[in-house]
Amino acid sequence: MADMRLIVAGAGGRMGRALVRVISETPSAVLTGALEAPGSELLGKDAGVLAGLPANGIELSADLWKLSANADGILDFTVPAATIANVAIAAERGLVHIVGTTGLSMSDMAVIKSVTSRAVVVQSGNMSLGINLLAALVKRVAQSLDESFDIEIVEMHHKAKIDAPSGTAFLLGEAAAAGRGVDLHTHSARGRDGHTGARQPGDIGFASLRGGTVTGDHSVIFAGAMERIELTHRAEDRTMFAQGAVKAALWAHGRKPGFYTMADVLGLADF
Repeated sequence: MADMRLIVAGAGGRMGRALVRVISETPSAVLTGALEAPGSELLGKDAGVLAGLPANGIELSADLWKLSANADGILDFTVPAATIANVAIAAERGLVHIVGTTGLSMSDMAVIKSVTSRAVVVQSGNMSLGINLLAALVKRVAQSLDESFDIEIVEMHHKAKIDAPSGTAFLLGEAAAAGRGVDLHTHSARGRDGHTGARQPGDIGFASLRGGTVTGDHSVIFAGAMERIELTHRAEDRTMFAQGAVKAALWAHGRKPGFYTMADVLGLADF
């Protein structure tokens, strides 16, 4: 099979640049387009140079329709509004759409899923092997322990992160909720402050910390009456997210239309 031709959305950002570097190191993938927001001062810049590589002749553009004419997939780690704008074009062009954007609302997810009868979408709040294995473990532990064990999710990221809780925290929360057989949206406790009253049985709590240059730390705590279980993952470099995204794209290339997650990519869906 020929190399998979990939577009990087948000190519001028930190994650976009990491994706460009990983694609350059992946024998079966090739960068064919670099997308950036309209009005960005980076438009026209060489994607390779921005990523710290030799010039590759791929200039940043705001025109996804034009870029997608000769592409097989798009790696999308941007912001919700940009991702939603990309969904229709990616589906129309038949691109594999890898969505790593965080902060997506329920309505955003509905839009993304609306195209999966005719397009391939892989979406995850985190593309790393370790986090997705952690999510599988969280689901299994939540299945094994009853509500006498309270579940709390604590995450920390760099001071520039703009959404909270993180997409990864929600991924872990969904795993815990699935293990308990409940709906996360009706069993989550966020933003505790002031006189909150006692913790509600069955709640899944979230706490978000921001500071420094932390790539991403996540802990899921199962707190019982006289014992506590903590499952933790610490990310040291966003390159692992980029590697996971490229792996997902290669896995999805040629698949039948549908909505997939990293659990599918990594064979953890039935774990």
